[in-house]
Amino acid sequence: MGIGFSSSDPYKVLVKIGTELSSNRDLDSLLENILVAAKELSGADGGTFYLIDGESKINCKILFTSSLGISMGGASGNPVTFPSISIDNPGAVSAWCAREQKSVNIADIYDDAMFDFTGSRSFDSSNNYRTLSLLCIPLVNHLSETVAILQLVNAKDPNTGDSIGFSAEIQELCEALASQAAIAISNSKLIYQLEELFEALITLINAAIDDKSNYTGGHCSRVPELTLMLADAAAKSAHEPFDRFNPTTKDIYELRIASLLHDCGKIVTPVHVVDKGTKLETIIDRISLIDERFEILRRDLEIAHIKGLLGDADYRAALGRIGSDQSFLQKANVGSERMSLQDVERVKLIAAQQWQPHGKPVQSFLTANEVENLTIVSGTLTGEERSIINHHIVATIKMLEALPWPKHLRNVPEYAGGHHERMDGKGYPKGLKKEQMSLQARMMGLADVFEALTAGDRPYKIGKLLSESLAIMSGMTRNQHLDSDIFELFIREGIYLEYAKKFMKPEQIDDVDISALLGYR
Repeated sequence: MGIGFSSSDPYKVLVKIGTELSSNRDLDSLLENILVAAKELSGADGGTFYLIDGESKINCKILFTSSLGISMGGASGNPVTFPSISIDNPGAVSAWCAREQKSVNIADIYDDAMFDFTGSRSFDSSNNYRTLSLLCIPLVNHLSETVAILQLVNAKDPNTGDSIGFSAEIQELCEALASQAAIAISNSKLIYQLEELFEALITLINAAIDDKSNYTGGHCSRVPELTLMLADAAAKSAHEPFDRFNPTTKDIYELRIASLLHDCGKIVTPVHVVDKGTKLETIIDRISLIDERFEILRRDLEIAHIKGLLGDADYRAALGRIGSDQSFLQKANVGSERMSLQDVERVKLIAAQQWQPHGKPVQSFLTANEVENLTIVSGTLTGEERSIINHHIVATIKMLEALPWPKHLRNVPEYAGGHHERMDGKGYPKGLKKEQMSLQARMMGLADVFEALTAGDRPYKIGKLLSESLAIMSGMTRNQHLDSDIFELFIREGIYLEYAKKFMKPEQIDDVDISALLGYR
């Protein structure tokens, strides 16, 4: 547990501790190492490490008492049962030490009248223990802030093992350790705060995208979850090509950041394109304008009928045609099914019909733009709009490549920028092939597709059934759109079902024939 020291030269020990502390960035591990080192330097029987919470609370993080076998916090896994101490507490030695930024060295706490040691006496009584000496040292950082308190109890005589006081030399050594430790703790906290700030900025970007489109926010949070599920399964797999995939904690963090940012370029995508729920939708759904034209046609027919210019049979037949055409265009506008060539031609025939707005010349029933949109074969986007949507990945790459990434995050642009590439090189924006892409980017590509297929919060479609989504992905794998190894991992390890239970609606989750999905093998 913690750092072990065997050197008899305390100054060599301090050098070794300094080296260990400078390379440790995990705060919990750092605190434990500091306390263990202080106990070994001082020969103390027990020790407590406190962290200052803001400017008001002193919290016990780790406690050891060797002779009693008591261990709380740190690697012990045992909860710390001591309450927080107010930094303004006039009787608490740790609070005074934090406020005054001075060490306290007491030979026998039972003879001390300056501080309130009721808690220590109670501990002694409950555990058949005798707290004698106490050394309390503040850890003060470069900003003259007390960041922590190191407290040691009962120095031991190396010959007899009896409890003795802490010598001036031991106090000096522990204060030197505290000085190094304060820097290490401040650095660790600073790194953590910078990471928190960075992730908050990512959240801010995704929130901005979410404000533009309520339908993209869920996507930005679900894709990272699924990507990390795949990475975890790959790391545990002994099969090729995953047997060489051994990500560190930093590698997983890098992948998580990339996943969170994989669609950050959508911040520049116009909202009317991102949220285009029907073929004619812009600021409004323009099908309402076409419905008004049909009403005008009905009015003109009624007037002609009243004037005797149109017989009853012809009037009813014309009304029937208008109703049929209107219903057809309303259905075509939804874009939920693939449009047949016959339906495309019918749109064009309706468009060629004439009508006359009030006070304006006769014109075609549908404009060229309306025809272009209503004859979209699949989905709700025109070719131009799809190019605008596809541009988001170019924007993502440009944004991410412009940032000065530290070494442990240098792959973020590649991971995030590759989720629309294909294994056969027919993807975008760079047309990369499988061997040119990282495993992480290929994982994100599969996660992006599965989330899009199953998502139930899109304006232009309902979430597909689990079996239907996986069948589509099996075909995409066969056509070298998705990575076959990752898809097989996704299926065989049951990741698809784990994700479905967490994010999909119960009515979407149906039976899946795994052998059929992997039949392309």
